Amino acid sequence: MLRRRRPLLEARAGGRWVLHLDADERAFLARLAGELAALLQHDPDDPGLRRLFPPAHTDDIASEAEYQIHLGADLRASREASLGILAATAERTTLDEGEVTAWVQALNAVRLVLGTRLGIADDSDEPPPDADEATTTVWAVYDFLGWLLDRAVRSL
Repeated sequence: MLRRRRPLLEARAGGRWVLHLDADERAFLARLAGELAALLQHDPDDPGLRRLFPPAHTDDIASEAEYQIHLGADLRASREASLGILAATAERTTLDEGEVTAWVQALNAVRLVLGTRLGIADDSDEPPPDADEATTTVWAVYDFLGWLLDRAVRSL
């Protein structure tokens, strides 16, 4: 667990939150949001996205197709909007409640995609003991995003 002198987000009067991240963390989060937004736009059938858009009707192809046409597009637009807000506000030091909520949604989306790529089924999963450096790094990012997500939710 990361230790900080100040909390990640501090609620302030007037519905504002002060965000305490260093410049590298901010740039990294903006980059992750941009990469996932690009993936959503350019490769929407990527298997890593399956947890972002789970099927609603696994036993009825027609109902699932109708769901994806009507509500799937709204869900995709919502994901893209939250990622855009994260990328656009990553350099700011204060956020409003809507922006913090968008951060929660965007962090969760990135974490779901990483978890899918890592084959994580639940929170008890750990990196394989023989994981290479690249896999270990992705696990560290996954854990960092989980920590950020937890702190953002707690601040709300």
